[in-house]
Amino acid sequence: MLVKTRGIVLNFIRYRETSIIVRIYTEQLGLQTYIVNSVRKKGPGTRIALFQPLMLLEMVVYQSGSGGITRISEYKCAHPFHTLHYDIRKSSVALFLSEIISASVKEEEENLPLFKFLYQSIVALDNLETGFENFHLAFLMQLAHYLGFGAHNAAEITNQVAFAPPSGHGSQPSVMHFQMFEGMLDELMERPQEALVPNGKVRKELLNILIRFYQLHVDRLGEIKSLHVLSDVLSD
Repeated sequence: MLVKTRGIVLNFIRYRETSIIVRIYTEQLGLQTYIVNSVRKKGPGTRIALFQPLMLLEMVVYQSGSGGITRISEYKCAHPFHTLHYDIRKSSVALFLSEIISASVKEEEENLPLFKFLYQSIVALDNLETGFENFHLAFLMQLAHYLGFGAHNAAEITNQVAFAPPSGHGSQPSVMHFQMFEGMLDELMERPQEALVPNGKVRKELLNILIRFYQLHVDRLGEIKSLHVLSDVLSD
């Protein structure tokens, strides 16, 4: 059966000489995996750019009653980006967001509120001219609500993180250490565009708190490979 749907590209791997296997979060079918043939051909006919992280597509796809990998019948860009893949800071944020979505969104069924939130967030990031250095922080706190573990205030986040078992081999920071960041987390939660994060070091601390918060709620979150690149790019 053919289904018309919008989709958000998360990632792909190479398959054979010119094809890819791509994971896309779709409006009608949730998380799906597709084989797309002949998109890595050299020359002007290549369409691999349409499958970069967070690309927004309009598609007609095959739906299989038994699940598994299927194919895309038709696809085109749904929203041409103006800056997202051309600004190194934004593209780093986009790569990070695609990793987080891939690791935390698992359902293979329609979830219109979640899809709408993701789609609108990506468009908003593309349209922002300034003040997007903290976009990923506010995004994480908002996404948590759609995933079922959102916090109502920063204290809920810092308390969970502070009293959780250490995630690595090092010692756990004190409760007071986490409480130092509650004011900024509350601002990011309530007024993301106006929130003041003084520097990249503090931004990295806030991100580490939120990643740990996700690790407590998302099974097998795993390593976020783009985390170090994102921290370096937004270090100012």
